[in-house]
Amino acid sequence: MNAAAAAAAQKHTSSPLLQETVDGNKKLKKSIRMKQADHTGPTLDKSAQIIPKPDISLFRNSLKQNICVEMLREGYHRSFSELLSLLHSDQGRRAMAEPGSASLTQIPLEEQRDKLERIQLHLKKAEEAGRSGSWSVVCEQRLSLGHFFSVPEDLWLGLHFYHSCADKGRGGGGGGGGMGAATEARACMAEVYLQQGALEEARQQAELCVQQAEDVSWLDSSGRPLRLRACQTLWRIYSQLADTLLVTEDFREALTLLQKGLHMAKEAEDKQIEGEAAYQLGLAYQRADDHNTAKQLFTICMQIRGTLQDAEGLATVCMTMAKSSESEGNVDESVQYLEKAADISQSNDLQHQLAVACIHLGTIYYNRNQYERACEYFQQGFDVACKMEDLALTHQTQVFLASARGHTLIRKYMADMESATSLQQLQARTGVLGPDPAHSTDSLPCSTAVDRA
Repeated sequence: MNAAAAAAAQKHTSSPLLQETVDGNKKLKKSIRMKQADHTGPTLDKSAQIIPKPDISLFRNSLKQNICVEMLREGYHRSFSELLSLLHSDQGRRAMAEPGSASLTQIPLEEQRDKLERIQLHLKKAEEAGRSGSWSVVCEQRLSLGHFFSVPEDLWLGLHFYHSCADKGRGGGGGGGGMGAATEARACMAEVYLQQGALEEARQQAELCVQQAEDVSWLDSSGRPLRLRACQTLWRIYSQLADTLLVTEDFREALTLLQKGLHMAKEAEDKQIEGEAAYQLGLAYQRADDHNTAKQLFTICMQIRGTLQDAEGLATVCMTMAKSSESEGNVDESVQYLEKAADISQSNDLQHQLAVACIHLGTIYYNRNQYERACEYFQQGFDVACKMEDLALTHQTQVFLASARGHTLIRKYMADMESATSLQQLQARTGVLGPDPAHSTDSLPCSTAVDRA
């Protein structure tokens, strides 16, 4: 039996799969023994099992605390103070915000990792560059932060960094370096203030930007000439300031601003803007009843828009010039401008402009008592309004057309009545009398008719 059992055991152990399993178990046991020997040996490093305190603080402290402590540990004390001031400003804004405002719906700045890390990165670079006197790098880092915070809810941060960039680029605090970036920061501030409706602040920054870029060829971050960009912004600012004055009919100051705006538009070297500036100034003179000057500016605008092949703008200017001509009593000239506007609109498929021009032409002929001609233009305007499916314009032209047709029919009826009267008078003069209704047998009593019979 022992010999048989030994033979069976030898047979089983000779199996390749079983042998591989046995070898694997041996290797596993050896590995476990080695690890145990390492842990129990005299060379065990107990500190490897202890987590360093800085790593513990990453989990225990808040994001704000970790970033502030890191900046202090690395020696960036100015950057720490500025970041802490911004965090306090954000808390103040949220505390003063009304219920339901955007400031309360937004996540607090201290909980936004990407923004805090971006501020930390650029402030540290700016502080380090300031220590070495490289003020151009300081301004560029702050300008970069201003560009980063460009969405509406972060514009307060963008303005902060734009202001600090402009201040660092000035001669005293920044040693005169970084003026290009500082000037671009002013252009950006002017655009942000304009977007927020703070027109006086926008005007101040834009005018400073134009002055600083007067005799230099600086480009902004996108490669655009900085002075031209500032001139365009300043034109928009002057335009909006003038609109506010025109509401109160302060024409003198409004015209002064719009004249400055036209000058800035020319300096911007943009014909589209120049044409718009001339048109706005012409409208202001028109409202001030100076139609002669207005027409001169409209003519300049027409030339520019004709060069740019702006058919819609050209048709609009023609109709505006027609209004000035009519105000001066020159109705024939007004008709010429309106007909030109109608031709341009029809050739370029400008349906709304065509309908408006036709209504104006119809109104002029209606007031001249030329009702049939008025009907032609009102009918054309009505057809265009129906084609556009503009209900308000359709109803308006429908009323005008009905009134003109009514006058046409009345005039025709009166003409027919006059014609009939003239015929009777002619017949009376020549002695050729027709049947007299007063002596017709059909109108006599029956007895008289019988007697005559």
